[in-house]
Amino acid sequence: MFKPNTLHTQGCESQPEAPEVVINGIERVRQAAMKDKNLKFTSLMHHITPDLLWKSFMAINRNAAPGVDGVLWDEYKENLDDNIMGLYADIKAGAYRALPSRRQYIPKADGKLRPLGIASLEDKIVQRAVVEVLSAIYEVDFTDFSFGFRPNRGCHDALDLLYIDITQKKVNWILDADIQGFFDAISHDWMIRFLEHRIADPRMIRLIQQWLKAGIMEESEWKSTDLGTPQGGSGSPLLANVYLHYVLDLWVEVQKKEARGEIHFVRYADDFVVGFQYKDDAERFHRLLGERLRKFDLTLHPTKTRLFEFGRFAAENRRRRGLKKPETFDFLGFTHICSLTRANRKFKLLRKTILKRRMAKLKSLGMELRKRINWSIKETGRWLKRVVTGYFNYYAVHDNLNILGSFRYHLGRLWMQTVRRRSHKAKMKWDKFVLIIDKWLPKPTLVHPYPNQRKHVGIQLRSPVR
Repeated sequence: MFKPNTLHTQGCESQPEAPEVVINGIERVRQAAMKDKNLKFTSLMHHITPDLLWKSFMAINRNAAPGVDGVLWDEYKENLDDNIMGLYADIKAGAYRALPSRRQYIPKADGKLRPLGIASLEDKIVQRAVVEVLSAIYEVDFTDFSFGFRPNRGCHDALDLLYIDITQKKVNWILDADIQGFFDAISHDWMIRFLEHRIADPRMIRLIQQWLKAGIMEESEWKSTDLGTPQGGSGSPLLANVYLHYVLDLWVEVQKKEARGEIHFVRYADDFVVGFQYKDDAERFHRLLGERLRKFDLTLHPTKTRLFEFGRFAAENRRRRGLKKPETFDFLGFTHICSLTRANRKFKLLRKTILKRRMAKLKSLGMELRKRINWSIKETGRWLKRVVTGYFNYYAVHDNLNILGSFRYHLGRLWMQTVRRRSHKAKMKWDKFVLIIDKWLPKPTLVHPYPNQRKHVGIQLRSPVR
C-alpha cells in the first residue's frame, strides 16, 4: 500500500543530532503568510502531493455515504497505490474534473430539512488536500472571534468567549443575528474575488471554481449551481469562512473602532452574536449590517434577527421601567438567560439546552428504540450509553445538569416503554427498571467548567497559530 515518504534512520545512532528544523512546504506557506499579510501566493498546486492526497484519504470517514460515483472508502482502498497516483497525475496534468454533488436531506431540530451535498470520494480527497494548503494561509488571517470549522477551535470555545463578554465586559444589548440561507446564497463571483486577495495561482482558482460550478444531482437530475456552496463538502466550511471574513469580520473590526462604546462579536460559521455597551451603537450596527450584507448578496433573516436588552443590569433596568424580564437567546445549542445567584443576588448567565432540541433528540431516540425493539437489554444499553455519553459531553455545563438529569429520566421512560411493547404480558415495573437505567445510562457530571476555571482557555482565546 502507498504510504507517505518517511525519513530512514538506519545508522543514525552514530551521527550527531542535526540542529536544523526540517520545515515542510505547507509550514513554509504558513510562515510566509504570517510574515506578510498582503502577500499573494502564485504557486500553491505543487503542495498537492501524493503524500498529502494519501493523508486526506485516510482522514475521510470510511463509513460515509458515497457520492454520484458510488465509490466507497473500502473499495477505493483496495487499489490505493494506483488510485492515489492516478488522481495525482490527473491533478498535475490539469485533467482532474470535479463531479456533481449528490443531494441528500437530513432533518433539522425545528422539523425542517437541511440539504447536503455529498461529494464523490476523489472530490473529497482533493478538497481535503486543498483545504490543508489554504488553511495555512487563512488561519493566519482569520480573526480571533471566528470559531466555526477551524482547527483547535470548537463550539465551546465560542461559548466561552461569549460568556466572558457578557459577564465580564460592558455588554448591555445583544444583537442575535441569522443570515438567511447563507450557504445557498454565497456569490461565486465575490468568492473568487475574495480568494484572489491571497491566491494568485490560476490552477488553484480553477480547481475551486470547479467545485462551485459542478452542480447538484438530485433524483438523477443535474441542477446547475450559480450560487452557493454545498453543505457537506470538505471545502465548503473553509470557503464559507473566507467569504464571511471579508464580508463581516473585517467590517466588524472597523465598526468597533468607530463605536462610542464597546462592541463584542462572536461568530461560529454563519451564526453570530454581537454585544454592545450602548443602545445607539447597537441600532447603528444593526442598520449598517443589513446594508453591508446586501452588498454581497446576503440577507439577514427577518424573524430570527433580534436586538434586545441583555446583560448584568438588564433585569434591574427593565424592572424600573415596569417591563418584563429580559429576553433570552439561543446560540450553539444553548438558551442564554439573565439570572441571579442565590447567595448574594448577583448577575448570573444561565445556559440551558434549547427545549426544541431536547425534545427533538428524545423523539428521535424514541424512534431508534422502536427500531431496536428486539435487541437485548445489554445490546440496547451499550448503544444508549454511547449516545448519552456523547450528548452529555457537549451539554454538561454549569446550571444545565438538572436539565440533563431530566433528559436521562425521560429517555429511561422511553426505553422502558419499548421493553414493555415486546410482550403484553411482561409489564416491567419502574422501580426495577431504574436499576437497569443506573447500570447503562451515565449520570450527568460537569464536563465544561466556567471559562475562568478552564486552565487551557485564556481570556483572549487567541488563535493557536498566533
